[in-house]
Amino acid sequence: MRIEDIWVDAAVTELRPDFACLLMIAYGLRNGPSDDRSRAWLADAAEHAVPRDHPKLDAWREAYRAFGAKPQRTRPSVDALSRRKPLPEINLIVDAYNAISVKHALPIGGEDLSRYEGVARLVRATGEEPFDTVDAGEPVVDHPEIGEVVWRDDRGVTCRRWNWRQCVRTRITEETTDALFILERLEPMELGELEAAGEELTALLRELSPGVRVESRLIAPAR
Repeated sequence: MRIEDIWVDAAVTELRPDFACLLMIAYGLRNGPSDDRSRAWLADAAEHAVPRDHPKLDAWREAYRAFGAKPQRTRPSVDALSRRKPLPEINLIVDAYNAISVKHALPIGGEDLSRYEGVARLVRATGEEPFDTVDAGEPVVDHPEIGEVVWRDDRGVTCRRWNWRQCVRTRITEETTDALFILERLEPMELGELEAAGEELTALLRELSPGVRVESRLIAPAR
C-alpha cells in the first residue's frame, strides 16, 4: 500500500469539514517490549494530559454523536487513553505513539502495514463489513452500525467508530517492521500542532530504530 493511495470519503468530510489526518508510514522498525525509556515517555505524557473537559476532547465527542455513537459508552481513543492511570505499557512502538497521543490530546492509530489487504480508507460503513475482535477472551467477528465512521481495507474494518477500537488483525506487535500511523485532527487543534506531533513521533521512532525510513502525507481541508 502506498501512502498516496490512502483516502478519506466525502461522506466523512461532510460530517466534519474540519477533519484532517496526518498519515505516516515507517519502514524498518525495530520493536520490542516496553522498557524504561518508553515508560518515561508514558509517564511524562500522563503528567501533562489535558483535563477531561478540554475542547479537543469535546470535539471528538461531538463527532461521535454526529454519526450516532454514544461517547460515554464507546469513548474516542484519546479520551479513553487519557483517563488511564498509569498509561498502559504495550510495546515500544505503541508506547511511543500513545505518549504523543496523550501529550497532544490527539487520536493516533498504529497499524501493521504487512497485515493490510488493499488500501486504507476512512468511510461511512454499510453495516456489512466484518470486524475481527475479542469478546470475553474469545475471537469473534462483529460488524459496524450503518453509517458508522470506520477505517477499513479490502478485507474489512480495521478500526471502528473512527478511532475507538482497532481490529486484531492489523495491531502492531513486537514482530512489526513496517507500520502505518494515522494522526487525526479536529478543530480547535491547529494543523501546525498536528504536524508538530508527527515530527515528535518521527523522532521517537528514529530513537528506537535509527535506520527507519518515514514517509508522511497530510490530508486536510483547503486552507
